[in-house]
Amino acid sequence: MTALIDRRTLLRGGAALGGTAALAPWFPAWAQPVSAGIVRPLPTVSGDDIHLRIAHQMLTIDGRTSHAIGVNGTVPAPLIRLREGQTVRLHVENALDEDSSIHWHGLILPFQMDGVPGVSFPGIRPRSTFTYEFPVRQAGTYWYHSHSGLQEQLGHYGPIVIDPAGEDPIRSDREHVVLLSDHSQLHPHMIFKKLKLQGGYFNYQKQTLAGLLTGKDQPLKDRLAWGGMRMDSTDVSDVTGSTYSYLVNGHGPQDNWTGLFTPGERVRLRIINASAMTTFNVRIPGLRLTVVQADGLNVRPVTVDEIQVAVAETYDVIVEPVDDRAYTLVGETVDRSGMARATLAPRAGMAAEVPPLRKRPVATMKDMGMDMGGDMGGGDMAAMPGMDHGASPAPAPACAPEHAAMGHCTPAAPAGAPVVDHAAMGHGAAGSGGMKHSMRDFSNAPGVSKTPTVQTISPMPVDRTGEPGQGLVNVGHKVLVYRDLVAVDRNPDVRAPDRAMQIHLTGNMERYMWAFDGQKLNEVKHPIPFLKDERVRVTLVNDTMMGHPIHLHGHFFELVTGHGEYAPRKHTVQVQPGGTVTFDVTTDAVGDWAFHCHLLYHMHAGMMQVVTVRPRGGDQA
Repeated sequence: MTALIDRRTLLRGGAALGGTAALAPWFPAWAQPVSAGIVRPLPTVSGDDIHLRIAHQMLTIDGRTSHAIGVNGTVPAPLIRLREGQTVRLHVENALDEDSSIHWHGLILPFQMDGVPGVSFPGIRPRSTFTYEFPVRQAGTYWYHSHSGLQEQLGHYGPIVIDPAGEDPIRSDREHVVLLSDHSQLHPHMIFKKLKLQGGYFNYQKQTLAGLLTGKDQPLKDRLAWGGMRMDSTDVSDVTGSTYSYLVNGHGPQDNWTGLFTPGERVRLRIINASAMTTFNVRIPGLRLTVVQADGLNVRPVTVDEIQVAVAETYDVIVEPVDDRAYTLVGETVDRSGMARATLAPRAGMAAEVPPLRKRPVATMKDMGMDMGGDMGGGDMAAMPGMDHGASPAPAPACAPEHAAMGHCTPAAPAGAPVVDHAAMGHGAAGSGGMKHSMRDFSNAPGVSKTPTVQTISPMPVDRTGEPGQGLVNVGHKVLVYRDLVAVDRNPDVRAPDRAMQIHLTGNMERYMWAFDGQKLNEVKHPIPFLKDERVRVTLVNDTMMGHPIHLHGHFFELVTGHGEYAPRKHTVQVQPGGTVTFDVTTDAVGDWAFHCHLLYHMHAGMMQVVTVRPRGGDQA
């Protein structure tokens, strides 16, 4: 039941914990008594000449003040509102005593304007100004953030909305930007130091002896297998609610940020995950979400109850509240250690019931890339959930010598097929915990370097784009999956791939090392090479037990999920644990581009490389 907030009012979610007003200080942040509601639009800048100033500031969240880095005195940074077809000049002043930068996430622009120090420009020196200038060639919901050090964690991020040149095909009566993020009182370098000392430092949800004896969390044999590998199946998120506050538009759960509506309106929510490390599961109890845009590009409307939004992804949804009541917008973290919460209401000062956190997920054998009892156990390959029978197989063309020399070509396989070395599926070397398949069998990943960064190799990874994400399989309602997404417009390039390549996402949780193909950025001798206008099929194989949002700068790619010429186009994709994602990309942007995991501390630890696109012979850049 909805009510106006006063000092005696507790959130119903707090009542679910058996609390009273006297116990309120011991409730988690998301269940605390809230303010009367903050109804405040994000500060907005627009026009052809925009001035932004990066500087230190203090940030107050739920009554607690801490240090931050903001833009124009705000966290998040101002909403930049542009229009497709304009040319914009963004004058960025760095008032810090260290280098800084701004990357325009998802925007198609000249590589010199992309904003990655050491890759596309030198960075913005202290007490200096750099002017970014580029034509605005697209419309939709995007965002921007620092690509220098760990400044993004401190608050250096903000939303971008680009209105289409003509009439917007997405009809709505009102819109709100919903920018999700995470913030800690700890300095980001201290967070990283603690992760290096102990990979599961912030995980306060480890399994207990009682859980072991009862088998409540997972079968005993599975737990022993995880123990044999010295890995923790509850380590779903590196950094958790033990140190993070989870924010909506810079406000904590008690602040009660509120977006207004009039009953009967079509309300567009532009959801942006601008967090450093947190995957959010977003839902609004009592309202269905009609997804109309993913990563800034329009998709055919699909109605769901919940969306897993990976770091750096954006989704636009339409909600249609008809009752004169408030609704809680829930951004529950993937590991269930906390939530961002806000309110949609017809009037300020309202709040609705806040649901309790759901049971935290526990990683499974499938998250190891070893789902022997499920997908592979029955022997019916045609019925495998991981198979994408709607997709066309890639051709297997000859590999150009410059690519073969660097190990960047593989024989093409049917899109969506499990990436399996069938020779190793018989009775290979025994793996940790007595398993039949070795988790360190490099014959399953011949292109991966044998370095300390590779703790495990998934023996039998499968395409998981038809699955809702960790912890969402049995929630009892419809959750968006990547295969639900279908582009509104026909893909601009529908050629078959010229070649195929495979990239493994590798890591070592004990030493907190992350990489592509076993090589951290500082160990890579050559960038990943492409020629202009190549059509390449890329398969990402996750050899770790943690999801990774992989972002390619300067390009959109088409997910190979069975929708042919209307494949969804994205710039960031979540690769689930022990899973694969296949996409086709046309390398049409000459220059050097960052390619990395968007979990900030994974990128900082080495999970990044550079993609270089060079003109063909005789072409000009």
